[in-house]
Amino acid sequence: MRKTAFLTDEIYLKHNTGMMHPERSGRISAIHDKIKAAPYYKDLVLLKPVKADFETIELVHSSEYIMRVKKEIESGVTYLDSPDTPVCRESFDVALYAVGGGLVMCDAVFSGAAVNGFCSIRPPGHHAERDHAAGFCIFNNIAIAARYLQTKHKINRIAIVDWDVHHGNGTQHSFENDNTIFFISLHQFPHYPGTGSSSEKGKGKGSGYTMNIPMRSGSEDEDYISAFNKSIIPALDAFKPEIILISAGFDAHDNDDLSSISLSSEVYYRFTHMLMDVASKHSFNRVIAFLEGGYDLVGLADSVDRVITAFREV
Repeated sequence: MRKTAFLTDEIYLKHNTGMMHPERSGRISAIHDKIKAAPYYKDLVLLKPVKADFETIELVHSSEYIMRVKKEIESGVTYLDSPDTPVCRESFDVALYAVGGGLVMCDAVFSGAAVNGFCSIRPPGHHAERDHAAGFCIFNNIAIAARYLQTKHKINRIAIVDWDVHHGNGTQHSFENDNTIFFISLHQFPHYPGTGSSSEKGKGKGSGYTMNIPMRSGSEDEDYISAFNKSIIPALDAFKPEIILISAGFDAHDNDDLSSISLSSEVYYRFTHMLMDVASKHSFNRVIAFLEGGYDLVGLADSVDRVITAFREV
């Protein structure tokens, strides 16, 4: 068995979005309880986050945005940029630890401490744009991690696969002019945030390095598996990534109220195995998953368990 890392921390419980908000602290607790009870837990490399510095966050976000977020949260605002991204006074620090958790995981994988890993972090990140918050997201955790891998670990080709039910607009916009980061998203369409049509394929030298696969309402496991087999896996094999990063949202689960997609927990095991097969050929088995959406606590925890089980088996 290759070593799999798991990163989480109680700090992520301190981002208080309110009792009725779907992106709540209970998500982290549900995942941790499930993973801690699993037979493989004793064999995981358990990691703790650090607080990311502003310089690293500026690899993706503007310094003006970072300071605005800090100032507004410290002033006591209840949301950033739109009511769908609620915050509390602890949210800025928690967001720094969410970014920092991804960086710790990257370092663990490239130090050889683990070959793959799951970051159970919040707030999520893939909707966060360079200069504004959106869709429950403050900083774009996975985009920052990708740039960090390029700057610190000198990785040239990175693939980001986003299977969250919502399109990762912030991640796409971070890299749409870049031919070193291949962004692939399959998502319910039309749906929030409204981006992610199949015609969006990147710009300039990044043309052809964005792949959007819109999924119709009512799509099920085999529809997604077909998209992986016909489009995603061949594209990744052609790109030959040096690492695969996953925006691991689980809100396409059949139990989740925030979508009209009907995926099982088990299909996330299949997705992960398929990506690990690519990683075994091109990436020295290196894959890192970053928690994005997923709001039914049972479906979320079960699905994360299936991802980690797949990580452990490859």
